[in-house]
Amino acid sequence: MTSLENPNPCAIIYEDDFVYACLADYPLSKGHSIVVWKKPIPDLHLLNPKDYEHLMETVEKVRNALMKTLKVEKVYLMYMDEIKHVHWHLIPRYSTMGFNLLKHKPKKIHSYNLAKTLQVSINK
Repeated sequence: MTSLENPNPCAIIYEDDFVYACLADYPLSKGHSIVVWKKPIPDLHLLNPKDYEHLMETVEKVRNALMKTLKVEKVYLMYMDEIKHVHWHLIPRYSTMGFNLLKHKPKKIHSYNLAKTLQVSINK
C-alpha cells in the first residue's frame, strides 16, 4: 500500500491543503486510487462536517475522473480504518465484481503515467 504520509510524487492525481489523491502502489485493479486526508485523523466521525464534505467532494472528483478516463461504469469506494488515518480506496470495476475483486493479489505498479491523465481529467 502507498505510505499515507509520504506518497510517491509521480502517483499524485490531485492535491490541495487538506487532501490528496494518488494511484495505489499495489492496485487491486488498473486505476485503483487512494484519497487521503492529510492531517492524521483516526476515523471519519472525527472530521467536522465541513471537512467531511470536502473529503467526499474530492472522492467524487476522483471517482468521476476514473470512470471517464478508464471508461468503467463502476468504481467501488472502500473505507477501512485499521491504520487509523482517514482515507478512501477507489477501485475501478472491470470484469471482476464485488468481493471477488478483493481476492486479487496486487502487484507493485510499474508506471504512473495514468496519474497525469487523471490530473487532466480532474482539472477539466
